[in-house]
Amino acid sequence: MNCIQRSLVTTLAAGAAVLAFAPAAFAVDADAAKALARQNNCLKCHAVDKDKDGPAYHKVAEKYKGKPDAEAKLIHHITSGEKAKFPDGHEEEHKIVKTSPPKDEAQIKNLVQWILSQ
Repeated sequence: MNCIQRSLVTTLAAGAAVLAFAPAAFAVDADAAKALARQNNCLKCHAVDKDKDGPAYHKVAEKYKGKPDAEAKLIHHITSGEKAKFPDGHEEEHKIVKTSPPKDEAQIKNLVQWILSQ
């Protein structure tokens, strides 16, 4: 095996090792996300596959698909209380998602990743 072939094999092996561990680092805990959504009454206004007062989560996922700032925008939306527009035209402050312990970024990120995976 020449030097170039050895280098290529080493690079491919390193890449495979990274990929082997990547899914675990970014895996969504769907049960925890759904539990957090239920605790915060998110499902009162949203559903996975149908519109209610808020858009269906699969529509939210479609809207943000491929956008690099999707996660950041949704995290801001559910943690800032910014205005949400309703189908009848009125606006209300979006409920701020609460976690236990308070402001747990991992729980918020998991919820957002679950929404984006719908």
